Amino acid sequence: MKASLKTLVFAALLVLFFAACQQPGGNSTGSEYMPDMGHSIAYEANYYNYYYQNTWGSEEEYYKMVQPRTPVKGTIPRTSTGKNGISIPGVGSMPYAYADTEEERTRAINELIDNPYPITDKGLAEAKDLYEVNCGICHGNKGDGAGYLVRDEDPAKGIEAGKYPVQPANFLLDEFVNASNGRYYHSIMHGKNLMGSYADKLSYEERWNVIHYIRSLQAKDKKLAYNQMENTLNAIDKPAGDMVLASAVVMEHHNEEGHDNGHDSDHHGHDHGDHKEGSHDDANHHHGEGEEHHDH
Repeated sequence: MKASLKTLVFAALLVLFFAACQQPGGNSTGSEYMPDMGHSIAYEANYYNYYYQNTWGSEEEYYKMVQPRTPVKGTIPRTSTGKNGISIPGVGSMPYAYADTEEERTRAINELIDNPYPITDKGLAEAKDLYEVNCGICHGNKGDGAGYLVRDEDPAKGIEAGKYPVQPANFLLDEFVNASNGRYYHSIMHGKNLMGSYADKLSYEERWNVIHYIRSLQAKDKKLAYNQMENTLNAIDKPAGDMVLASAVVMEHHNEEGHDNGHDSDHHGHDHGDHKEGSHDDANHHHGEGEEHHDH
């Protein structure tokens, strides 16, 4: 009897084991142990995708969780202007009012004339690296449209011809020298022909500084000036000029004043310390006299 009971229990456990390991197939999804581990309850912001086997809450609760949150008090959009006209550094995105159509491209070319940033040596230096990484591979580091992807074949050096199927724009041609800044900016935002968009690779300020750098390449080719102090290429883009130098002088003067004040504080501290030391000696002197009087 005991042996039969053991056999029955064993058989039941065996059936339960195989049932628990049921594999999917046909119209059956199979069995899952702890499905929450196999189907993460993680969710994306503002995206509703309820999974019916989630056990932590109801469908209504999940729907509420994916709704947009109220921004923290004082939150401002990136690169926008805060209170009192304080400018937020252009490190993120800015609204762009021109769609990816030929009509909107023409409108951008006609309306986006001024570069919102002045020409600075620092901006040009930073934009040089950005240009050579993102643009130079096609347009060439000189801006002549002879980038690595369109290189000429040189069997003697083992160099194969570039594989790019079209000729990239040559920025040194008069067509591009005379083009408005909007033509460049719209192409960066939406791309043109086989060129894709670089809106997600360059920030607002970086895009405009890259355009400054392209202008500097055009000026160099024509033996003209395009830098922080002078622009003889066009009458549109404004050099930062003395504003940056004046700002640097003010900062240097401010730092020197702080350095001098530090020295004055040191001298004052030494004098104060000397005074304390003298007081200490006087105290010791009087104390010694008192001890001598006490000995007598």
